[in-house]
Amino acid sequence: MKKFLDENFLLTNATAQRLYHEYAKDMPIIDYHNHLPPNEIAANKNFENITKVWLNGDHYKWRAMRINGVEEAYITGDKTDWEKFQAWAATVPYTLRNPLYHWTHLELQRYFGITKILNADSAKSIYDECNAKLQSKEYSVRGLLEKMNVKVVCTTDDPLDSLEYHQQIKKDNWSVKVLPAFRPDKAMNVDDSTGFNNYLTGLEKAADVSISTYNDYLSALKKRHAYFVENNCNISDHGLEEIYAEDYTTTEIAGIFANIRSGGELTLLENRKFKSAMLVNFAEWDWEKGFVQQYHLGALRNNNSRMLGKLGPDTGWDSIGDFSQARTLSKFLNRLDKNDTLAKTIIYNLNPADNELFATMIGNFNDGTAAGKVQWGSSWWFLDQKDGMTKQINALSNMGLLSRFIGMLTDSRSFLSFPRHEYFRRILCNLFGEEIENGELPNDIEWTGKVIQDICFNNAQHYFNWQLNTDVVAARIQVK
Repeated sequence: MKKFLDENFLLTNATAQRLYHEYAKDMPIIDYHNHLPPNEIAANKNFENITKVWLNGDHYKWRAMRINGVEEAYITGDKTDWEKFQAWAATVPYTLRNPLYHWTHLELQRYFGITKILNADSAKSIYDECNAKLQSKEYSVRGLLEKMNVKVVCTTDDPLDSLEYHQQIKKDNWSVKVLPAFRPDKAMNVDDSTGFNNYLTGLEKAADVSISTYNDYLSALKKRHAYFVENNCNISDHGLEEIYAEDYTTTEIAGIFANIRSGGELTLLENRKFKSAMLVNFAEWDWEKGFVQQYHLGALRNNNSRMLGKLGPDTGWDSIGDFSQARTLSKFLNRLDKNDTLAKTIIYNLNPADNELFATMIGNFNDGTAAGKVQWGSSWWFLDQKDGMTKQINALSNMGLLSRFIGMLTDSRSFLSFPRHEYFRRILCNLFGEEIENGELPNDIEWTGKVIQDICFNNAQHYFNWQLNTDVVAARIQVK
């Protein structure tokens, strides 16, 4: 019987073990989509305790605790940090076969060197040991990222953001690149006229313009897009239920904007037309500036209106949605491709029923101008676990080119989440190792190792065109 979480965790054969330990393990990390707060990176914050860095904001853990019958006071409420950690520790034994069980113990091992199983009995000793280490410089926010060999972090930023913390980090000349991503979801959310007009008030201030007409609105947003470019941004992101691709005219959209600017509410079709127009505008600006654009599709958000009212969004009340994705996604990408304004694009699905749909959709718009120009993104949110990753890798292998895949990301709000890259890499190496040992792939370790290194790091570096410290990187990624 194998020991839990030993050096060959998830690696079921000798070839997989060799591929991981010789080729994948020491690769640097590019985390091209996450929700880490740049102000905490700029301040190089040390967290007071493990609860604040590990449980605060982690709705994965919150959902598990709620399912386990933990009262909200011990999750997002007014209980002490120790009491909240104690409640999580008591929940962990009940997460067997949930990826949280793996992630929890990987994170304790990789960051803190703790190999004990977390439960109610071990909670106090683990809490004290982690808290003591978190006070040292090595365990500051930047120290935690350096410990995981992170080279690039891309945060998620609203067009109104001043990017002052990104500017501060850049001035520090730190070895890790921390780059903003343009996330204009609020700028196209016309579901509520009051909320949208409040957002426009903020946009007027950020862009230093007055917004009365649709053209004013576009000019203000494009000014903010240019500001992001000035601050080293070359990536955008959208979190949508689905792509909107209604037919519209500019005159129609100008009228729709005038209506909502005056406080009117939109019909469903007007709403969809406006969002369709904005997606095209954003995509064309991205193409002009050489961006990579990302579309995270399929989340059904804020299902529990009672708890949304108490806690706000992003607190653990979202689920997989069953939206119809194919036709509108095809129509949207085709419009951009036909007009020669299709930037490099990553599409992510949250519903596993759409795996093959997304795997084949990317092949429709890869035109040979760049390897993997249109990508099917890594397993996301509810799917970033062993089964979800395996299915995504297999579908991409069957219907595309896994070798051109740009690999894993954390999509996380936690500075302790980076062992998810290791989790992905172990699964990837095991799939290759099994097929080599079964005679389904040739026993060419050097070439397979190169492909694995490309997926882990090299493909993303080339795809995003980020200039990194190549001397350091080259020393780590040389073929064994």
